[in-house]
Amino acid sequence: MQREQNLNIRDMEEADRPRERLLELGPGVLSDADLIAVLFGSGSAGESVLETATRVARSVNLRRLRQVAVEELLAVKGMGPARAAQLLAAAEIGRRLWPEGDQIPLIRGPESVYELTHDIRSSNREHFVGFYLNSRNQVLRREIISIGSLNASIVHPREVFVPAIAVSAASLILAHNHPSGDATPSEEDLAITRRIQEAGRLLGIELLDHVVVAREAYMSFKERRLLR
Repeated sequence: MQREQNLNIRDMEEADRPRERLLELGPGVLSDADLIAVLFGSGSAGESVLETATRVARSVNLRRLRQVAVEELLAVKGMGPARAAQLLAAAEIGRRLWPEGDQIPLIRGPESVYELTHDIRSSNREHFVGFYLNSRNQVLRREIISIGSLNASIVHPREVFVPAIAVSAASLILAHNHPSGDATPSEEDLAITRRIQEAGRLLGIELLDHVVVAREAYMSFKERRLLR
């Protein structure tokens, strides 16, 4: 009988470790699964910590974690009392530090997007972010879709719409930063935006805007009428 392994974050390539990415780039760049992986530290029997964390992120609404019954957490494969306590403790710390966090962010325009991207505006690498909205333009989920080089971020439409489908988003808004400080969109920005817009039409998920942010400025595709 093969011995089951309990894979640890230390078994991952250093550049892929959520904890190292958090310390280097800040917590805003981590997905829900990455944050859970940092809390757990190790996986369940026979699977990596990211596999366990991804399943938990898909099974539990983290935005409403404090209202989730302990029994519901324990019903998730790989989740025991210790891990349930870790998640609930993290949620309570967040509530005490940011009591207004119970309010779901509302996107009123590109200025709202600019405010919600404060963690990437000064980064020296491009971060491509998706805001997944309900029918009232409230943010159901914010996801760092990709992190690129100093001046480029490679994004595939598939990576953009997987989170949208997971939360049943009615629409989405894209944002990415320009480390150069110039928020003017490039030809590559225009091309990927049009590809994502076309994919959204096929899926019935509307792309409302794409906002390019820099340290002191932003540019909205919608305001510039660059969306078709």
